[in-house]
Order: sequence, then C-alpha cells, then structure tokens
Amino acid sequence: MRLAIHHRKGSYSERWIDYCESNLIEYRLVNAFDSDIINQLNGYDAFMWHHHHGKYEDVLAARSILFALEHAGVKVFPNFNTGWHFDNKVAQKYLLEAIEAPLVPSYVFYTKSKAIEWANQTSYPKVFKLKGGAGSANVKLVKTKSECIKLIEKSFGKGFKQFDGFEYFLDTLTKYKAGLKNISDVIKAIGRFFISTQFSKTMGNEKGYVYFQDFMNNNDSDLRVIIVDDKAFAIKRMVRENDFRASGSGIILYEKNQIDERCVKIAFEVNRKLESQSIAFDFVFDDKDNPRIVEISYGYAIEAYDYCTGYWDSYLNWHEAHFNPQEWMIKAILRN
Repeated sequence: MRLAIHHRKGSYSERWIDYCESNLIEYRLVNAFDSDIINQLNGYDAFMWHHHHGKYEDVLAARSILFALEHAGVKVFPNFNTGWHFDNKVAQKYLLEAIEAPLVPSYVFYTKSKAIEWANQTSYPKVFKLKGGAGSANVKLVKTKSECIKLIEKSFGKGFKQFDGFEYFLDTLTKYKAGLKNISDVIKAIGRFFISTQFSKTMGNEKGYVYFQDFMNNNDSDLRVIIVDDKAFAIKRMVRENDFRASGSGIILYEKNQIDERCVKIAFEVNRKLESQSIAFDFVFDDKDNPRIVEISYGYAIEAYDYCTGYWDSYLNWHEAHFNPQEWMIKAILRN
C-alpha cells in the first residue's frame, strides 16, 4: 500500500510516522496545502491528515481535500463519516437526533424572532454554545431570560469573536492556581488578552444563528469515551472549581471504576450507526441518572490518554494494557 501523511508538529502524524518507521512501512510526507496536492497523491492508496479545528488553513481546506480524494477511491483519515461534523455542534445535533442517540436536548435558531419567542417560554438555566470550539471555549451558563435574550441579540448583531482573550486568561489563571499551568502560560495568556489568534482574525465573528442545550444539573464531572478501530477507552474529567464545565479542566481520573460502562455501551451502539474511524463522546447524566451525549469529535488531545490503564472491546470485555490509539488508526487504514 502506498501511504501519504500530512505532518504537523504535535499532531497524530508524529505517532503515525513513528509506527511506519518502526514497522518498515513505506510512507511519504506531503504538504496538503500545495495547490497540486491532488496530483501529488495520484497513485497513492491512502492519505492521513490530523486536521485541527483551531488552524484556519485546516478549517478552510481539509474537508474539501479529504472528501475529494475519497470520491476518487483513496482511503483517507478522517473519512467523511468521521469528519464532516467535526467542531460543529449544530451539525452534531442534527446527526445525533437523526439516529435517535441520547443527546442532551438541544435547540438552534436562525432568526432572532424565533429565538426570542423560545427564550420567553423556556426554563432556565440553559447552556449557550457557539458551534465551534474545544476545551469548553465559547460555552456559557445562561441563568435568566434576560441573559438569554442578550446573547440572542448579540448572535444576530455583531456576533461573537472566535477567540475570547479575557476568558482564556481567566481559565489559564485558574489552572495556574491549581498547579496545572506554569507562569509562562499565564504570561502568554496575558498577551492573548491583547492580541487575538490568527484563526479568530481570519475567520471573523460567529453570528447568524444561536445554539443552546439544556443544563444537566448535579454533574461534578463528565465522561469521555473514545472509540478507535472497535476498541473503547475512557476518562472522567472533573468540573473546574466554581464552574459547571469539565472539558479542558485538566483534572482527569483514569481508574476503570470511575467509568459508568453504560456510556461505553452507548458509545459502541451509536458508532455502529455513525461508522466513524475515530470518535470521542462526551457524556453527562440527566436528573434520572440516564447518560446523555453532549457532543462528539474525531480529534482529541494525545498525551492525556497515555495514562489510561486499558480498553474495552466491542463485547465490553476489559483489557488491561498500555495502548497507542494513533497506532490503531494507522493499522485500520493499512488493513481495510
């Protein structure tokens, strides 16, 4: 098999390359942003690209290139089923509702009048989200109708910056106090307060829609279950101090007994319908203790999962072992 990889420092590609070199697998590094990338990949059987939601070049180009190649019969990672809804919570709402997955009740509006009509009759609190962002970025708890309407007005007015420097600084400071960040991180966050990211400056403000989810109360954590190549692994992420958000907190529990296996079972069941090569499910629990999916993603941090003590197979058998999910990804591409 002729394999091509787009390499980015700090991405899955580092482990894909290590695996190829350790197992004497022939591969070629390519630059997906070359104008003639399609011609460069002529004759290749597979192409892998860990594209990132925070890289504006990736957002602009990755799906178009990957799906074009897939149409031409090239095996790609991520493929269409895996990546089309990446970093788009509104798309995930439609998808999970369509297959009747246990999604947290979610609401999207494309006109201000419909959104305000809903705001006047719904219950509170609600959770406001922009469709993009990870690590709890662009997520706010809305406690009152007036707060909700204010967000709606802004959504259909000037909109929201893709990157909130003030929130980023506060989050970094909280993690520094908890020992999860160092002083250099705080200094960088101060700089980001004044100088936005290239992604935010390039992509412009987010507006023209508004998205909310029901608030699942009494959750001190969430569970993230990831499936790759019909194997599942999971972590529990504790919420931030004096906050409701768990994603991006950096406070992680890895013990198997911390994981509700109902979530693992649901993740397998849902992915049988989605047929994703790699998928992370974020779960919380409703007031009847039923697992609910908050959102999904094909991509996730790398090193955070190296501390997992084992994984489940699709029959929910537990395997105590160290593993490398990025190796599972490339093995699946080479095998299928």
